[in-house]
Amino acid sequence: MKKTLLVASILGAVSAMSSTSAIAVEGLSANAAVTSNYFWRGMTQTGDEAAVSGGIDYADASGFYAGTWVSNVNFGSGDTETDLYVGFSGETETVGYDVGYVYFNYGNAGQAADFGEIYGSVTFDALTLGLAVLANTESGDFDFGDSTYVSADYAIEVAEGLEAAFHIGSYDGDFAVEGVDIGASLSKDGFTFGLVETDRDGQGLEAYVSYAMDFDL
Repeated sequence: MKKTLLVASILGAVSAMSSTSAIAVEGLSANAAVTSNYFWRGMTQTGDEAAVSGGIDYADASGFYAGTWVSNVNFGSGDTETDLYVGFSGETETVGYDVGYVYFNYGNAGQAADFGEIYGSVTFDALTLGLAVLANTESGDFDFGDSTYVSADYAIEVAEGLEAAFHIGSYDGDFAVEGVDIGASLSKDGFTFGLVETDRDGQGLEAYVSYAMDFDL
């Protein structure tokens, strides 16, 4: 699960910052990115301000992978988000698959904001279907399965090196900020221009631009 500036997260909203790679690249790698706005499941995580992120990933030929990713966020106290994840991905002749666990830590926001999810996705050609289920919270006020996020992502190459991506997702449950989010983007040579919209109160259509880089270590 590598967090980059690809527009569609495996299980998330169209996001200026986050995506989980469906098939990991073998070895140790790093990534860095900058975006005009960091969206997660349709919701800005930076108060509509810019964000800088980076991460390190390890992937084995067996399909096992693990990594960490860090970004600035803004929930009123100059917070940072640190994600830790582990999973397994692979593919058959007709389908790709990815399953794992991710833990979200929000620094200065306090342990009550931290939580973990179990996620899974299947990919058929250009279409990826995903599901994320709440696994645990530090507050102890919520139980396994008290939130779910289902998503569908479709990505195609519309010209040489130019990819168009489309996303729809729905976040539900007692732990969730419930709502549906949609998005679309164009990406080329690490640059992405995207649009995000959600039916959550006070949030309409928003645009972002981003740039991401990957490095082998």
